[in-house]
Amino acid sequence: MRRVWGLVSVIGLCTALSATTTATGVGHDPNVRVRAGTSLNWSGYAVSGAPGSFGSVSGSWTQPSVTCGTQSSYSAFWVGLDGDTTSTVEQLGTEADCIGGVAQYSSWFEMYPHRSYATTITVLPEHTYHASVVSLGGGLFSLSLADVTTGAPPFTTIQRLPQAKLASAEAIAEAPSHGGALPLANFDIVRFSDVNVGSLPMSALPAEPITMVTKGGGIDAQPSGLIGGAFSVKWSPGT
Repeated sequence: MRRVWGLVSVIGLCTALSATTTATGVGHDPNVRVRAGTSLNWSGYAVSGAPGSFGSVSGSWTQPSVTCGTQSSYSAFWVGLDGDTTSTVEQLGTEADCIGGVAQYSSWFEMYPHRSYATTITVLPEHTYHASVVSLGGGLFSLSLADVTTGAPPFTTIQRLPQAKLASAEAIAEAPSHGGALPLANFDIVRFSDVNVGSLPMSALPAEPITMVTKGGGIDAQPSGLIGGAFSVKWSPGT
């Protein structure tokens, strides 16, 4: 089990230590850029700047359901710091995967390049989830995820990643990775809201829209326009 660092509350420590298994066995990698505004594994919005520019990010989304075929496929929805222009990502969110033709839903946090760990939050389609990642200084981060629909107590963990640069913030629909981006599950559409970077709505910053593309140039997922802290990402068949 990965070591938990820093001084945390008893509740936070117990929560962190309970997350001892991976959510899906897959990873959530930094942005694999193709060219400006396109990626092999991310779709959504990101803001980037000099190291130390971003100390927190938060946002909500409505968990989409997935339509499964015979091929295993994967999708993740999250907010995080770093990863757009750096080699680490401090992130947490939800997942909707198709394994053996069956939809599976989970929640996770990840301090990339370390592996993903499950949270205690149950994930259900059409529920709204709220997540935040906050730098506490000294390489410590507070990560929190809550089911807004049920109002159940949130999952919160304190993690340490000394090499984090704090050079970007993002809200993303992702094709998770295992030695490269995996097939993207058909999630149809995911709607993000109340995405804030620090105290500002994401639209108050020079946020870049990111379209997920295939290696052949087809579109896998594409964001809508950004209004305040709200936007959606639409799945596409990759053609």
